[in-house]
Amino acid sequence: MLSRLINFLKACWRPSSDHHVHTGSDTAGRQDGLLWYKDIGQHLNGEFSMAVVQANNLLEDQSQIESGSLSLLDSGPYGTFLGVYDGHGGPETSRYINDHLFQHLKSKKLDPITIGKLVAVFYCCLLSFRFTSEQQSMSVDVIRKAFQATEDGFLSVVTKQWPMKPQIAAVGSCCLVGIICGGILYVANLGDSRAVLGRLVRATGEVLAIQLSAEHNASIESVRQELHSLHPDDSHIVVLKHNVWRVKGLIQISRSIGDVYLKKAEFNREPLYAKFRLREPFRRPILSSEPSISVHELQPHDQFLILASDGLWEHLSNQDAVDIVQNHPHSGSARRLVKAALQEAAKKREMRYSDLKKIDRGVRRHFHDDITVIVVFLDSNLVSRASSLRGPTLSLRGGGVNLSAKSFAPCATPIEPATT
Repeated sequence: MLSRLINFLKACWRPSSDHHVHTGSDTAGRQDGLLWYKDIGQHLNGEFSMAVVQANNLLEDQSQIESGSLSLLDSGPYGTFLGVYDGHGGPETSRYINDHLFQHLKSKKLDPITIGKLVAVFYCCLLSFRFTSEQQSMSVDVIRKAFQATEDGFLSVVTKQWPMKPQIAAVGSCCLVGIICGGILYVANLGDSRAVLGRLVRATGEVLAIQLSAEHNASIESVRQELHSLHPDDSHIVVLKHNVWRVKGLIQISRSIGDVYLKKAEFNREPLYAKFRLREPFRRPILSSEPSISVHELQPHDQFLILASDGLWEHLSNQDAVDIVQNHPHSGSARRLVKAALQEAAKKREMRYSDLKKIDRGVRRHFHDDITVIVVFLDSNLVSRASSLRGPTLSLRGGGVNLSAKSFAPCATPIEPATT
């Protein structure tokens, strides 16, 4: 009954074809060796640029941009969803997030609507009315529920696959999301990917870099303090190992999707590889899946947003990245940032950029990480429009390949300890 009602509601508010254009194959992007890129495209609030370069034998970074309805109902709200998922220990978790997080976000938009309200909306539909403002907005609660549903879903995958593929318990992913809806920017993060805003200072004409995301990496003192406060009885909750701070001496990040072996004690045992097993059993989760979420009202002087995995930020500062975007045409912005990072990586190893490009995946990981970059330009005329704005829909995956949850790579060989 409920599904029929939703389908009917979708039909009621389905935009006419001249306002609702699926971009489809036009958004596929291009491949140049280990580099995939989409130099320029259009989303509801302006233009975008996207690029991914692979370093690992299996690409562990996954990413997406979705623009259009942010609900299962075509009535909206409308906006743009951006996701950068930096996997570690394998690609399984980041692929899972890429397949499920946005869908959970869309479905969670229905959570506050009781059956009674749906019936009321059904009645309004018969009178050709529209949704109330409650359904025309995004919220922190919806985002948090979508993250939790994704975490719970991947836990179910691990539980099911544990008898045959126990090492999947040691696979996880950072998760950075940006959502533009109704003139508001929501940034949600787990791990150490980063969102940086380029904001124009009208008095000087400069464009300053403003970091919007909170990072969860044990190299940050406040993160170590948080871990100590959450685990007061564990003096080894963070360990300095090879001059790098790691949670339990294993992993640098303190929050993630996946990494079940550090969240559920029943998965921290044989047949999991010994290097992942803790000597002492734990009673509470060591890592968290609770995202840091911030909300920003976009201003006319907010020029663009950069979302990228830590592979970019290892080589470029926030301001360096903003300057590169600001001082060049919109087209190719993401690819330009990736190239700048690779040039810095080559310089650090005292080699030429042209020689670095010749190194194949797998071996390339010794020189740099997978790098994913999304640059979203903010057209103030479009951003200021209400979340009911309808326009061309867009659905694009970084790398140009749709990978389903069934396409997980088998963990037949030992997984290297996560270093992200």
